[in-house]
Amino acid sequence: MHRRHLIQTGFAATAMTALGACATAPQQQPNEPQYPIASDTTAPAYTSDELVAAGSRELGIAAEAMGAAIEKIFADQGDRPTAYIAGEEGAGAAVVGLRYGRGALHMKDLSASQEVFWQGISVGWDVGGNASRVFTLVYGLYAPDAIYRRYPGVEGSAYLVGGVGVNYQRADGIVLAPVRTGVGLRLGANVGTMAYSRQRNLLPF
Repeated sequence: MHRRHLIQTGFAATAMTALGACATAPQQQPNEPQYPIASDTTAPAYTSDELVAAGSRELGIAAEAMGAAIEKIFADQGDRPTAYIAGEEGAGAAVVGLRYGRGALHMKDLSASQEVFWQGISVGWDVGGNASRVFTLVYGLYAPDAIYRRYPGVEGSAYLVGGVGVNYQRADGIVLAPVRTGVGLRLGANVGTMAYSRQRNLLPF
């Protein structure tokens, strides 16, 4: 009995010591961050002055014309873009239109620009072909790789502002606002979808 009592007393003491350690030990924090984190939804934004300067330089147009387009886009979106794409494209249409382009994605927190390709298809009333420079404002982009997806046009909207063409594409909270020179009557080709990719794709899907 004396031996059994000692064993029981020893177990009880060990249990009390373990409970005390658990009560006083700091709680372990998970190694992985909790999502969403702030960096998922924030990125340095561009001012209108920065975009007018870059856009007029890339498109080779007067700052006044670029400023009118930027002012309209800022008014429509109610915010400042986190990125822009500067590039060039070719397009052609005979009721069904095709568009292919290539450019560089710029973000303030990127050490270098990132190459991007785009290809799209549309259905509309226009016939013809053209080549143009493109300067695209990008809203809601917080990581450069998120640009690579398909963007449908917003209600097929396209219009002329300051002598350049503007339209909108939207997907998963990201809004693209391409500003094009040399558009003319080819605005109808903007009604459709555009896919952005890491490499050139011949199929516009």
